[in-house]
Amino acid sequence: MNLSQDILIVGGGIIGLSLAVELKLRGASVTVISENFQQAAARAAAGMLAPQAEQIPPSPMLDFCLESRALYPAWIEKLEAITGLPTGYWPSGIIAPVCEGEAYEKPESSGLNSQWLDKDAIRQHQIGLGEKVIGGWWYPEDGQVDNRALFQALQSAIKELQIEIVRERAIELIRQGNKIFGVETEAEKIQADRYVLATGAWSEKLLDIPICPRKGQMLSVSVPKNYPVTQPLQTVLFGKGIYIVPRQDGRIIIGATSENVGFQEGNTPAGMQSLLAGAIKLYPELQNYPVQEFWWGFRPATPDELPILGASAWENLTLATGHYRNGILLAPVTAKLLGDLILTGKSDPLLAAFNYSRFPSAGLTQLQSQLN
Repeated sequence: MNLSQDILIVGGGIIGLSLAVELKLRGASVTVISENFQQAAARAAAGMLAPQAEQIPPSPMLDFCLESRALYPAWIEKLEAITGLPTGYWPSGIIAPVCEGEAYEKPESSGLNSQWLDKDAIRQHQIGLGEKVIGGWWYPEDGQVDNRALFQALQSAIKELQIEIVRERAIELIRQGNKIFGVETEAEKIQADRYVLATGAWSEKLLDIPICPRKGQMLSVSVPKNYPVTQPLQTVLFGKGIYIVPRQDGRIIIGATSENVGFQEGNTPAGMQSLLAGAIKLYPELQNYPVQEFWWGFRPATPDELPILGASAWENLTLATGHYRNGILLAPVTAKLLGDLILTGKSDPLLAAFNYSRFPSAGLTQLQSQLN
């Protein structure tokens, strides 16, 4: 591909912006269409980099996640150098506490660096755990990044690199034969040589692709100002159906629900109650911390909860969507490998498991057979 050619990325979330920065740094001319940056799935994230704590079984998905986690330090260093902004990257490790009555079999991915901590050992790692915690797994190579700070840094990088942003809503991908001919917005038609679909939970509005929104509610509390230390929690706590993510500035993020309610906005009493109950069970001191904020977002979920990446039925359209709970974690590897695919035609074997063709009933797959 001639690097002077235009690439149009539809979608301005973590994935779309990460790919835009990657392509621009490699010499491509890039434009991003995004109506509302605040709707992105990044809002429903805590920024955990947790392929092991998530207990992803040995699979292409685990390999993909581990590769992205390994890319994180250099990727963050590059982004912070471009912008001068901190991202809150913190390789803090993650503890996955186990409470009375919960199973604690050895994780399938236990060949990786992990350690079982008994009731006494886990309390040496983290003081103040709930009395029902009987032990837990320690994953020293997992960590976190501040998702909001990361998103702000990506937006700043877009500005620093002079990547054009079109703040309009894409309403249609214009098809012509086996190619995309343009993108229709509410105000105009925009054309490019190559296109990327990175609209997350809204992807199905533009393409017949099996992605639906999965709502996630979250909240944050803050360590009281008179507390003797800024942050008593020194590692992420990843429990059953709940996670507690400390920030170094004293904030603590608690998440997250997972609800099949379409694009239904707003926090609910039931959602907040379940999060607070789960968090206080793991770390009782939280019940005394002032609540700071409630929010929600929409994650893009596929039927198998794996992303849809790479080539599509149209030769000039690349898919970068469906990351579900792992958009923050997978941003570096998605940007790198899709950058290779778009600019050189090279498709890394890691992408093979995430091709759209694994959904034979999808309109995209049916169209491919017609085009062939």
